[in-house]
Amino acid sequence: MSNEESSMMSDEYQTISSTGEGYYTEKRSKFLAFAHHVESLEAIKALLDGYRKKYYDARHVCYAYVLGPERKDFRANDDGEPSSTAGKPILGQINSAELTDVLIVVVRYYGGVNLGTSGLIVAYREAAADAIAHSQIEKRQVEEVISYTFAYPQMNDVMRVVKDMSPRIVSQTYDNTCEIQLAIRQSEAEQLRQRLAKLSFE
Repeated sequence: MSNEESSMMSDEYQTISSTGEGYYTEKRSKFLAFAHHVESLEAIKALLDGYRKKYYDARHVCYAYVLGPERKDFRANDDGEPSSTAGKPILGQINSAELTDVLIVVVRYYGGVNLGTSGLIVAYREAAADAIAHSQIEKRQVEEVISYTFAYPQMNDVMRVVKDMSPRIVSQTYDNTCEIQLAIRQSEAEQLRQRLAKLSFE
């Protein structure tokens, strides 16, 4: 694989665009799973608070999340279940689907019969997998935002570069001095930077 190919692959990531719901039941214990697209710890905290309020009578509200294109920010929480029997299996499902910017919450209603550690691991794993199966998975690109300031007469040249490389226009202001902000996938950012820099010398 060439460097270009590997950099193109590394600037893509998978997340979910819709909220998915899953369900699993074992020995009268019910496991309700919810998968959400999230982009910040604030959003995660708000969702968790909401689930704890809504399912106040549930025995456990366990969860796992992964954030960021590099998938380096993650956490698994057992919420009182035996260690590593809830959060970890949920996290395992997020990782095996290669997802990020995702929170999965699994709410457990206890059915009166202990499932044992292996039973719990299976239950949380299956509930999380079911929530992912009912989510819309989409590929996204890691973008870099480039700001470029130019004189009004250069407008056509700048727009030609925009047309060629198809970055997303984040914002633009046209005055005596114009400024444009462009978002483009990471692997093409350097090329866009160079093409814009060249315009300054033409």
